[in-house]
This record gives sequence, structure tokens and C-alpha cells, in this order.
Amino acid sequence: MKNNCPQTTGPRTSLRAIVGGTLAMILFCLSLLLSSPSTAEAIVYLDITSANFRKVNIAVPYFVDKKQPGTINDGGKKMADLLGRALAFHGFIDIINPSAYGGSQTWDWPALGAEFTVLGQYEMTANGLVLELRLNEIQSGHMILGRRYQTPVSQHQESIKKFCDEVILQLTGERGVSQSQIAFVSTATGHKEIWLADVLGDNIRQVTQHEYLAVAPKFSPDNKWLAYTSYHRNNPNLYITALSSLKTTRAISRQKGLNMAPAWSPDGSVIAVTLSKSSNPDIYLIDINGNELRRLTNGEGVNVSPTWSPDGKRLAFVSDRSGTPQIYVMDVATKSVQRITYLGNENSTPSWSPKGDWIAYTGRVNGNTQILLIKPEGGTPVQLTQTAGDHESPSWSPDGRQLVFSRKRNNKQEICAIFKNGMGLRPLFNLTGAQSNPQWSPRQDL
Repeated sequence: MKNNCPQTTGPRTSLRAIVGGTLAMILFCLSLLLSSPSTAEAIVYLDITSANFRKVNIAVPYFVDKKQPGTINDGGKKMADLLGRALAFHGFIDIINPSAYGGSQTWDWPALGAEFTVLGQYEMTANGLVLELRLNEIQSGHMILGRRYQTPVSQHQESIKKFCDEVILQLTGERGVSQSQIAFVSTATGHKEIWLADVLGDNIRQVTQHEYLAVAPKFSPDNKWLAYTSYHRNNPNLYITALSSLKTTRAISRQKGLNMAPAWSPDGSVIAVTLSKSSNPDIYLIDINGNELRRLTNGEGVNVSPTWSPDGKRLAFVSDRSGTPQIYVMDVATKSVQRITYLGNENSTPSWSPKGDWIAYTGRVNGNTQILLIKPEGGTPVQLTQTAGDHESPSWSPDGRQLVFSRKRNNKQEICAIFKNGMGLRPLFNLTGAQSNPQWSPRQDL
């Protein structure tokens, strides 16, 4: 990180001149040191996109109760475990098992191969829990990130995840995703309902309780609303629910026929949705109150599953206008359309990456559906998943490094995640019933 603090010019510079001439600048530099780092100020240690990249070893010892520093207790273990799981979730960090060093905060870290440690202390006060967390680099011996959080006990997990995302920022230059959520469809209650879960599988809760069919959840860009389609009024209508309470729900499109597959524009001002009010399923733009703004397709086959480019200028969608479901990209201003998939006769559920460089989609390969990636301008697709079973409905993480999707095999359908390089495929949640149609939320506001 560049040091913008003033330097003395030589031995003849007087102390009075330094104090008199630069006091304001010194105070400014101190304020920079004490402030939260922005992305531009982050210390970028790791190029995790490098072909030669190896995982980084980090030790997260048990957190210490400041009132009982010599005692290891269950609360300190659980908090350290949460932070370790959140860091490891990002895919480029290996957490050294605390059993290798007894969870102690003092150890011969180089002998264990640790490159960083995260040391935590906490204290119960009348106002809640006070957490003090520090990221230390072993080679230099420097603390490169320190934070103090005062939080209600019920919310301490969010503080730990927030610190995790700041650690990822310090190490890579981009904030982590451990505070994000995943919405999905589950039959855990016997009906297809919308559910929400933190990415680590914590705080799983049911959103809709229509006791009917609800599908296609989509987060608004500001993380305030969740849109979805429900059939509980005997028509597939479009609804939005406030994520702050999960109790405020209203219908925004109840036209006869389909009101399906909502896709929020990047600025949140409009929603692309499939309507079949004119008999043919076509893509329209509506506002958050359901007012029709513009019709984008006009009877050229069935047109569904819109997804926006990050700049809001283009839409990818599925159409069978060529005879089979394929991915197309539209310039929203001109409505000009380009077909981008040609391999296979069944390609669907496109999802545009947050960096704009890839479109993930579901394609049928040798009898099974797999997750594939293709450039927005087309070209040869890259097959991301390789395992047996059906893999469907990809959705990108906010940092563009991972995707979530549903996998069905051996009569079990579950939500899985995979890294963009095709590594690290793993199930995320352990629930009864079938889980499908996952959507990854944007990052939570700091």
C-alpha cells in the first residue's frame, strides 16, 4: 500500500517546521490508517487466477474469552470454526486443523506451514458481545487487518462473516461472499416453496407458505426484495417479498397466463419477465409495480429465462425459434438478436456472470444435463460439470468465482456449488425433499 504521509527532507529540517507545517497531514494519514480499507487500498497478496496458484494455509485458533484467558470454552471454539468455514468456502484457503496445535493462539506457526493466523478475543458486556479479530502475516510478523465489533449476541455470526469478507479483500483485492445468501425451491414441506439459506448452510428458513407451487426466485440488486412466481391463485403470478422481514409480500403481475422468470435489471428499475397474455410467451419489461414498459420479443417462438448483462445493455434468454431451445443475446436498445449456442439441441437457463465475461447455462450432453460456460459473443462452450446425473439452473456468486446449481442423481436432488475452473464441486445444504432452481444473492451492504 502506498504511503502518502509526508517525509522529512533532511537533517536541517527543524522539529518546529515539521510540527507547524504538516500537523494536518499527519492527522490525515492517521485517519487513513484507522479507517476501513476500500478495495483500492487493499493489500493484494494473491493472484488466485494464476495457473500455478496453490492454496494458502491459515490457522484460526480458538477465540479467547478475555475474562477467562486460560480457559478454552465451547463459544470460542464455535466462533473460530465459523470463521474457518467461511474462509475455506472461498476455495483458495486451507484451514490448519486446530487439533494440530490444540487450538492455542501461541505456537510455532512456521513449523505448521501457516502463512497467516487469525486471532480472536471476545468479551461479554452489558451491551452485548465485543469481538476483537486480527489477521497476522507470519513471514513479516505484521498485523495486516484488525477489527473490533460490538454486536448483540444473536448477531455475532454476521460480524464474523463480515470480518471473513474483509480478510478475502485484503488477500485478493475483492471482498468475499460469506455474507451472501442463496434462494432456492424445496419440497421439504411436501409442496414446492421458496427457501433461503446463508451460503454456509446456516439459518435455513422458509420464505413462501402458499402450500402450492412457487418457483424462480430472484434477488433485487439492492438485496431488499425477492421476486418469484407462485401458482397458488390458480395462475402463475409474479410476487415480491421484502427480505428484511419475509412478511411483506405483494403481487406485481397477475395477467392471464404466464408471469414467469423475473430478472431484475442491474439498477433495479425494471424487471424482465415472460408474459403470455397474447397467447405466445414473450419477454416484456415491467416496473416494480407491474406496469408494462416495453415488449422485447414478439411471437418468434417461446421466449423465456431472461438474464441481464452487468451493464444493463443486453439480455440473454432462451428461445425455440430455431426449432430447439437455444441461448440468444439481445441488444435491449435496438432489439437486435444473436444466437450464441449451436452445440446440442437443448440449451436453457442462462446466467450472466457479474463480471460480464461468461454466460453459464444448462445444456444436454450425452443424455444428461450439464453446466456449461460460453462467451457472450458465442464460440466454443466449456463444460463445467462432469459428474453423473442432471445439473441445472446455474447462478453466479457475487464475485464471479463460483456457481451454484441443482444436481439430481440417485433419486436425490440437491443444491451444489462449483468453482469457475470446474474444481470443488460439493453439496451445500442438508435438507429433506428435493431442492432446485437456486439463485445466489448480491453481496450484503456493509
